[in-house]
Amino acid sequence: MKSLTPQSIRPPFAAYAHGVEIPAGWRIIRTSGQLGITAQDTIPGGAYAQACQCFENITAILNAGGMGPADVVHISAYVTDRAHMQAYMRARDEYLEQIPHLPASTLMIVGGFTRPEFLVEVEVMAAAPA
Repeated sequence: MKSLTPQSIRPPFAAYAHGVEIPAGWRIIRTSGQLGITAQDTIPGGAYAQACQCFENITAILNAGGMGPADVVHISAYVTDRAHMQAYMRARDEYLEQIPHLPASTLMIVGGFTRPEFLVEVEVMAAAPA
């Protein structure tokens, strides 16, 4: 895997790459968006706790496919308000500590999710050798 951040364009705003090259023949996992909800159907309070739960759910999905956080090549995240960005970024940066390269990343502010309690949703793409 190779992070792509050309010097001819503006550097990223945070810890991510503008693109990631996935070698030919690698397996790919694309998760659905994960909300901050536990297997016991509880929703942690606050954007940071919800983002951490999103990443825990994602790790479980990746593990089910024989991958883990180190295989993440792209993160897409959605928060319901700019006020939640700092909390999300804190959880994301903690998750990045498990990733040996910078993944590509997208962060959007959205109008809401299926239930008003949800503040954050995260999905990823991961790749590993076949």
